[in-house]
Amino acid sequence: MMQGMKRSSKKVATDRSFVVALARGLDVLRAFRPNDGLHGNQEIAARTNLPKPTVSRLTYTLTKLGYLTPVPRFDKYQLAPAAIALGYAALTNLGVRHISDPYRDQLMRETGGAVAIGARERLSMIYFGQSRSSLTVGVLLDVGSRVPIATTAMGRAYLLALPEDERAVLLHEIREHVGSSRWPKIRDGIERSAEIQAKHGFTISAGEWHNDIHAAGVALKLNDGTGPYAFNCGAPAFKFSEERLLNDIGPRLVAMVGSIELALNGSAARSLESRDNKKMKPRGGKLTRVDEGIKTPPL
Repeated sequence: MMQGMKRSSKKVATDRSFVVALARGLDVLRAFRPNDGLHGNQEIAARTNLPKPTVSRLTYTLTKLGYLTPVPRFDKYQLAPAAIALGYAALTNLGVRHISDPYRDQLMRETGGAVAIGARERLSMIYFGQSRSSLTVGVLLDVGSRVPIATTAMGRAYLLALPEDERAVLLHEIREHVGSSRWPKIRDGIERSAEIQAKHGFTISAGEWHNDIHAAGVALKLNDGTGPYAFNCGAPAFKFSEERLLNDIGPRLVAMVGSIELALNGSAARSLESRDNKKMKPRGGKLTRVDEGIKTPPL
């Protein structure tokens, strides 16, 4: 069953700079996901938790603006080229995606797993770079796919890379979303990942998201104020045992992210040097439990 998108209404109500109508319009666009097909107003209303009359006005407006294309035969909509252009522009401007491409491809070939990079999208991580081959069986995720933060290696790596105050807020949101009955098991999984990261430098998820998927995760922190981002390397459980995650896949992923970080720093240094040259030219993360969840030492 589809779950509606949750918004922190209390914060919105007190934020005078927040444009609710714009947020609702973006929620409608966000309701369209890879491989979803067409959506009608009723389906969008269910996915966004917005009233159907509101959704009808928003889809009409987004159609007029060129972000949705109506399909009259089915009385539904699909994303239009203007919306696709926004996503393409975002991907094109993510330098870390392009710089990490050859490193991800190499790790994919070495391990036989799928290697991806993702960023946070609410309570999920969204893939914006993916390396996999025809030999990478069992992992069908691609660019635009979402995976939960709480139960995946990528999501946990991102979570543990956050400053302590931001991590506490996100943990509270996850706890509210999953409910009190599921929270203890999820919390225990995150705590175990935090212990593994403190010891080995990476997180793991062994059948905690999907029973047959095992993966390792490593975060990448940048100095430009963006991110953090997170990488994973995953495969079916029969291919990546938990032992292999700990002794082979995880260490390889840590090394890969270290190489990407060096490449990014080198790229930034070259960019800075280029700007300086132009200016010179004459014109012409001990583990303890806190209120909502997990507290880890600075990483």
